[in-house]
Amino acid sequence: MVIETVDITKYYGKKLGCRNVCISVDKGQIFGLLGPNGAGKSTFVKMLVGLIHPTSGKGFLLGKPIGDINTRKKIGYLPENFKYQEWMTGADLLSFHASLYKLDKRLSHERIEDVLHLVKLSGNERYKISTYSKGMQQRIGLACALLPEPDLLFLDEPTSALDPIGRKEVRDIMLELRSHGKTVLLNSHLLSEVETVCDSIAIINKGEIVKQGNTDEILEGKLVLEAVVEGINSSIINSLKKYDSELIINNNKITLSIESKDNVHEIACMIVENGGRLYGLTPRRESLENVFINLVEGGDQV
Repeated sequence: MVIETVDITKYYGKKLGCRNVCISVDKGQIFGLLGPNGAGKSTFVKMLVGLIHPTSGKGFLLGKPIGDINTRKKIGYLPENFKYQEWMTGADLLSFHASLYKLDKRLSHERIEDVLHLVKLSGNERYKISTYSKGMQQRIGLACALLPEPDLLFLDEPTSALDPIGRKEVRDIMLELRSHGKTVLLNSHLLSEVETVCDSIAIINKGEIVKQGNTDEILEGKLVLEAVVEGINSSIINSLKKYDSELIINNNKITLSIESKDNVHEIACMIVENGGRLYGLTPRRESLENVFINLVEGGDQV
């Protein structure tokens, strides 16, 4: 496992940061960590990267206990609320971070050029950070995190200041890293983004994990089927109520829950056999947004 935690817990005095968090992340995965503000996401990540110490429990990165010096050389980290020295240029900042990673001068120069190209900042490295837009500052922060060619990358809200094109470019970077066997832990409030790129997800609320698994497991449950039908009659409605007694009819659209995609063909035949004219049939799973809201606001919250 690239990341593994066993009942890792953090208290700030009597205040809970997170409690008994157990996750496992395989090599080459993009792992999404979701939760409302104050849920414990940043506390958890800060423990993993060694910025704070856990109150109890254990954590391992790349097979070594958290805090291992040699392991830190293989980790990149972009915090959510970072602020760099505004009097530095982009090149100064990257050179400084390269020195922190103890990259030799030749490799440092090559890596700086590579990451500037990767985050679309080539040609802007001679300008001071104070002149950078929020999006450019986000990109230079990501460049710093990518400098050591990390095996494990922690990204805390990496697209918060980016426009849609910038967000897509960051997604592409994550997917490219995954294709080369790198592992990414992503904190993001953009649920559609997490749903698009993550292989597995954990949802944390009030300091505890309330659900985790691969994307299909997180979104498990009944499918929602939308049928566009002309000529809706009582025979069609009564037949479909066998699948969902609380189906919804809105003009010529019928919305109902079904157990699996195997029901789709049966329902299509049933509508036509009972005199309906079928113009559309669209199955979809419950969105990650709905699952997330139900977990953090509903009965499953801790």
